Amino acid sequence: MRARAARLLVLIVAAALFQAACTSPPPAPSAPLLAPTEEQMKIRNMQTRSFDVTDRMVAMRAVISALQDLGFIIERANEPLGLVTGARFAEPNFYDVVGITVTVRSLGEKQTTIRANAIFNNQPITDPEVYRNFFATLERSLFIGRD
Repeated sequence: MRARAARLLVLIVAAALFQAACTSPPPAPSAPLLAPTEEQMKIRNMQTRSFDVTDRMVAMRAVISALQDLGFIIERANEPLGLVTGARFAEPNFYDVVGITVTVRSLGEKQTTIRANAIFNNQPITDPEVYRNFFATLERSLFIGRD
């Protein structure tokens, strides 16, 4: 009886493997992968601002302060790359998570470019108001940091 059950199990597994081998591959994506789109450029423009700050470290400290003011926990700050990442739980459902990555780059000798990229539950945030709020808080941090 045991041998018969084992043979039946082997037959079922073989049939399942045969069926899996006969399925067609997934279709190729219709749009070219990693190709820039107009929508991506609009999002990038709302995520990016330039400031009259000559010292990149001053800008990074202001980014960290702004994120903390907005309730984010700083996960990583990498000064050589000009990168700051943070996360926080979103209200009113405290199981939702907002993550943000901010890059700080020198733009010539007199300006610094700052780009914030935010996600909500692993989905990109494309609402311009979210980025306006972040940059308004960042401007206050830069103003306070100059005293």
